[in-house]
Amino acid sequence: MSVSPAARPARAPGDAVIEMLDLSMRFRQQAVLRDINLRINRGETVAIIGESGCGKTVMLKLMIALLKPTSGTVRFDGKDMSQLNEHDLNQTRLRFGFLFQMAALFDSLTIFDNVAFGPREHKLHDPEELARVVSERLKEVGLPEGLEQKKPAELSGGQRKRVGLARALALNPEVMLYDEPTTGLDPIMSDVINELILQTQKTKKTTGVVVTHDMKTVSKVADRVVMLYPLPRLRPGESQILYDGPTAALEDHPDPRVRQFVRGEAGERLREMAQGRA
Repeated sequence: MSVSPAARPARAPGDAVIEMLDLSMRFRQQAVLRDINLRINRGETVAIIGESGCGKTVMLKLMIALLKPTSGTVRFDGKDMSQLNEHDLNQTRLRFGFLFQMAALFDSLTIFDNVAFGPREHKLHDPEELARVVSERLKEVGLPEGLEQKKPAELSGGQRKRVGLARALALNPEVMLYDEPTTGLDPIMSDVINELILQTQKTKKTTGVVVTHDMKTVSKVADRVVMLYPLPRLRPGESQILYDGPTAALEDHPDPRVRQFVRGEAGERLREMAQGRA
């Protein structure tokens, strides 16, 4: 017998599922995010791009309340995440799937036990149903039969990434968070992961947030792009979000910092580094 992971209110596509309001985050004396205002609409796939260290992964962790903001609010389905009690927060997290960098599988567990971990932890299925769910999720991400009893170390990087995706999908999430899903993969396997992200968003009707440096991933999977910029290099009073809009308008954007990032041009950054402003 299956148990629904969490109650999901009926809402129309396009309304806000995640909202960040005046959100700031610092670690001791280091400010990472400042006064972020961002809305993720139900059913869309948003790519978050920007240089290393600008706060992209921190933003993902704030969305799922793995981190608590220094100030500001994160709302999910209109509810302030910081006001939820432990039970309600755990139930809310069941509505998220998180594909971590480098998959972050449990090395000591088999592939079956990795994918089964979430449903088993929350007692969502009986053993027979759980076996069916694991088999279906592995099949959905294109992994052949016979891998279930292997350990992560026996798989290739692309296979581990797909197991990580299967594990995230095992809870039937409403929102998928992807942290650098193609990092460390060759171009072909990167495109496989991109196709799986597209497949997940279309067939399961999930909302997606993808943190990536890979512009091929952005152009292939994103409905909308948000570009962050490192706080130390912003002008006084300037928003940390340099761009928020469609993929098509990125390359010819009037801000040279946006164009340089999208095109992978290092000229301005080299000058900043030479002047000690990196």
